[in-house]
Formats: sequence, C-alpha cells, structure tokens
Amino acid sequence: MTVLDIQTLILGWVALCSAGLAVVGGLSVARWPRRPARRAAALEAAGPARELAAAPHPEPIDLRQGLRKTRAALMGRLERVLRGRQELDAGVLAELEEVLFGADLGVRTAEDLLAAAGRASSPAEVRTALERRALEILNEVPTPEVRELSRPHIVLVVGVNGSGKTTSIGKLAARWRDLGLSVLVAAADTFRAAAIDQLGVWAERAGAELVKGSPGGDPAAVAFDAVKAARARALDVVIIDTAGRLHTQAGLMDELVKIARVVKKEVPDAPHEVVLVLDANTGQNAIRQAQEFTRAVDVDHILLAKLDGTAKGGVVLGIAQEVGVPVRYVGVGEGLYDLREFEPEPFVQALFAYDAEDEAEATATVG
Repeated sequence: MTVLDIQTLILGWVALCSAGLAVVGGLSVARWPRRPARRAAALEAAGPARELAAAPHPEPIDLRQGLRKTRAALMGRLERVLRGRQELDAGVLAELEEVLFGADLGVRTAEDLLAAAGRASSPAEVRTALERRALEILNEVPTPEVRELSRPHIVLVVGVNGSGKTTSIGKLAARWRDLGLSVLVAAADTFRAAAIDQLGVWAERAGAELVKGSPGGDPAAVAFDAVKAARARALDVVIIDTAGRLHTQAGLMDELVKIARVVKKEVPDAPHEVVLVLDANTGQNAIRQAQEFTRAVDVDHILLAKLDGTAKGGVVLGIAQEVGVPVRYVGVGEGLYDLREFEPEPFVQALFAYDAEDEAEATATVG
C-alpha cells in the first residue's frame, strides 16, 4: 500500500465520521457538533469536586411574566375580596376561603394559607401574611441535593403522557450543553414512534447526541446501549426519556425498575437523578401524580412544566407541602432556554407582585 493509498483511506475515514452517524449496539446514534473547549473549561472550573451547577442562560427569562396568569387569577380574586374592607371579619375570611380553595393549591395548603390570613391584623396586611407563609412553605422543603458529577451522569426522566417530558428533556440538555458538558439523550420511550422523532428534534436543537431504537423495541435496551455509548466516548451526561405512564399501569412502572436495573450494569450507582415532569395546568392532579410516583420510584426532584400557560401555578406550594419533594426547575415558555432553576424567594415575589397590568388580566379572567 502506497503513502497515497494510506492518505486516501484516512481522508475517507474522516469524511465518514463527519457525516454524523455511528452505530452502537445496533442503535443509531445521531451526532451534532460538540464544544470541547467549553466543556474542558467547565470541567476545570468545577474544581476537584466536579459538582453539578446551574447552567447560565443565553436568554433572560422573566419569571414574573411567566406567572402572570396565575397571579391574575389568584391575586386578582384576593384583591377583589380585600379592596375597601376595613375589618377582617368572618365574612371576609369566608370569601378568602373560597378563593384559596378554588386556586388548586391543594386542601392542606389552602387551609394553611387561610390560617395565616386569619392571623393578619387587618385586610391590608393579608397579602403580606400570605406572601410570608408561602415563602415559609417552600423553604421547609429540602433543597435539591448537589452531587459530584460522575461521568457519565445518568438522569432518568419520568412522568405521564402530555406532561411536557420531551420538551423538558430538550431544555435540560441545553442547560448541560451551555455549561460546556457533552450530552447524550436516550429515546427509551419506544411505545410511541412520534416520541422518538420529537426527541430527536429537541436533541438536535440542544446540540446533544441521540441514541434511539425501533418503535416497539425494548426501552431498557435503548437505555443500556446509550449508557454504554456514553462511557465508550467519555460523554458527560446521559438523559433517558421514558414512556409516559400512570401509577396504575403496573407493567409500565415495572419497566422503570427494569431500566434502572440494566443501567446499573454499566454504572453501578446510576441513575444519579430521577426527574419527575409535571404539567402545571393539571393543578391538584399534579400533586396526586407526584404522590403516586414518589411511592413507586425514588424521585430526586420535580420539573414543573408549562407554568406560563396556566392560572394554576400556585400548585408549587401544594407540591412542596403535600409531597415534600423539591421543585428544581420550572418551564416558563416554549423556547429552548425557557427553563428556570426554581428559587423560592423570587417565585413568591413574582407570585404576589400584583399591579395594574395584572388587574387588566384578572378582569378578563374573572369577568
């Protein structure tokens, strides 16, 4: 073989790699550009502990705008009850009770907030009392644990169909990528062909790699091969999508256990995170879903999706008080970067910061 032949072979191999398609364990792995310089800088900046950190957003997210519908619905009704009242009498408290119990906060949380309102010295002090108690409720929940970053760091995403799992996975992948880490997404929701295609679109937008199998294939096999591929290529994060399921679907819940078990064959301490995605639009149903999922699997934290499109965002308080699992992320838009790290104080401030624009929204909402 001549030197020219060797050069031709090398160039051909480079072209093949650049085409962006590899086969791992019989599964297709779509590749998109990686940023090794940013990744190396991020790992170096993380220090010896290599702790997980929140990724910076390239676009600002306005939490106050995201909570406008919730604020208009809840605070608009409260303002109407309290406006012009001089005494906090039984009639006012009865009206407050109706507002709070109709806000999809959860029964326990509504009772708690009503008690806080009843301790106010006057109607003018009610909003301050509610804001203070809401912050206390959120601060009573343990903050999400910060762990050392394993390689690969395995994230298992669960939730019911329609909760916003696919979109949320794309947003999570974008956060990791913006931190400079390489991400691989596993399309282990093989029950719906559309789910595989949708996840592929979001993975590409986020600059993540994708491992997928055939529709109707074994989800655990997809997860296993994804983790194996990530280890072989020294990738940093693997996000595993799973089929939407209800807690009553025993076969699908068993499938979660199987996925976790086979992943452990490659990474014994995996999954490192189990993220439950909930749809904020479902209100108290989201609380019930969280309660049932936490009984079935060890959920580390919650991602509350579609917060910007609902008047039921106060469910965050109910989840905190009745489930006790921290909300780590909230989705406040449809864009790739419309995912925000949840912080109790800014959330409460945005929830209670009622103004003239909210009054117009509340007038349209309440009528």
